[in-house]
Amino acid sequence: MSETMQHIVLASRPTGAPTQDNFKLETAPMPEPKDGEVLVRIQYMSLDPYMRGRMDDAKSYAAPVPIGGTMEGGGVGEVISSRSDYLKPGDSVFGMLGWATHAVQPAKMLRKLDPAQAPLTAALGVLGMPGFTGWYGLNALGRPKAGETLVVAAATGPVGSMVGQLARKAGLRVVGIAGGADKCAMAKDVYGFDDCLDHRAYETARDLRSALKDACPDGIDIYYENVGGKVLEAVLPLMNPHGRIPVCGMISWYDAGALGGDAASKGLTAPAIWRNILVKFLSVNGFIISNHYDQYPEFLNEVAPQVVSGDIKFVEDIAEGLENAPSAFMGMLKGANRGKQIVKVG
Repeated sequence: MSETMQHIVLASRPTGAPTQDNFKLETAPMPEPKDGEVLVRIQYMSLDPYMRGRMDDAKSYAAPVPIGGTMEGGGVGEVISSRSDYLKPGDSVFGMLGWATHAVQPAKMLRKLDPAQAPLTAALGVLGMPGFTGWYGLNALGRPKAGETLVVAAATGPVGSMVGQLARKAGLRVVGIAGGADKCAMAKDVYGFDDCLDHRAYETARDLRSALKDACPDGIDIYYENVGGKVLEAVLPLMNPHGRIPVCGMISWYDAGALGGDAASKGLTAPAIWRNILVKFLSVNGFIISNHYDQYPEFLNEVAPQVVSGDIKFVEDIAEGLENAPSAFMGMLKGANRGKQIVKVG
């Protein structure tokens, strides 16, 4: 076994969009597990929008990554050393392993995976936190009914594609919003959306709203919010009375820093937002999926067989090498990925 491992640390806090200077690849001694712990060789790691918020020193539902600390993130890998009765060398596991080649974790904090059931990478996307986020937000907070209309942005990402596919199966009209004609084609051809609009083709929220109105002739009953910005401005006036808006993210504002900073107050004003909520009797529910993992087994029981059978589709973008994680992450924040962004570590 090697005597060293590598990890990517937060070198500095970004001002605006992250740059390569905010990250540093470091070599460290190989960690050794203590009683109840295991050493994992990380094979694949996940890149997700929430990680941008962790780079800011701002109060949130989780502490920020400290300067010099390993960037946080989920990963899958192989146990190579164990001091636990629960896991043994050779077992495949998922956990919050960080941007690294190796990690030591308490065995009780890891979930054992069966590579024969689904690809290991599925635990990072379609059967992991993103897929679960889409499933929970749609069902628990969106409360879909056949015949309704749903709009979801970032339509080909792991959350949006799950939301759209489940809504279509429930008998809803599904309209996606994505960045690029190729992604819109994917939303319709791969995921079965009824329609998809390229937000880059519309200069203003008013222009996008006009196109959305044509795509949603009966109005919008559910808007699954994971973007904010121009899309929110376009959608909100089109919401039907008693509409529902599950809120799981706002990626368009993340690079403003401080979890959105002043950017969220530009464009659509607070009075306009609140008036729409009031006069249309809207249900707007923010949620953090980590508060709902008691329902994860139900999600797996329902969705995993559909993934295995091919009834639920998923697309993965895999970057090669830990050293390329920062560039893949920065690209993801700008919409360069087509599906779930993953890094193959080793």
